[in-house]
Amino acid sequence: MEKRIELPVAEEMQMGMSIGLALAGKTVISIYPRFDFLLLAVNQLVNHLDKLEEFTHNEFHAKVIIRVGIGSTKPMYPGVQHCGDYTEAFRRMLKMPVVKLGNPKQILNAYQTAYDRQESVLIVEGIDWYGME
Repeated sequence: MEKRIELPVAEEMQMGMSIGLALAGKTVISIYPRFDFLLLAVNQLVNHLDKLEEFTHNEFHAKVIIRVGIGSTKPMYPGVQHCGDYTEAFRRMLKMPVVKLGNPKQILNAYQTAYDRQESVLIVEGIDWYGME
């Protein structure tokens, strides 16, 4: 808990801070509760984090594990701005792995695998999974 940083709703700033912390050698897991919110950080994600090594000629490396959720539509529909699934679009935009989990049993292994990798990873989860018995 002492390593956690709570941020206001400022998605692009969050991604920028995540990149900066990773450049300083920190292990960063950046959480976006819904895919629709991650859209606001696409500039930092696509144009900075994903291409950092390429445009710095491998001088800089920043590894960020990005967790994003596909919004739940139950028990009530939250509206189109809170339940989008843009996994395939992000797979086409990014060089980094985009891992869409199929069930909650894959969560721990996915994060361990992402932690062990040398590169950034975008992990997509279903928000419906949390609170399940």
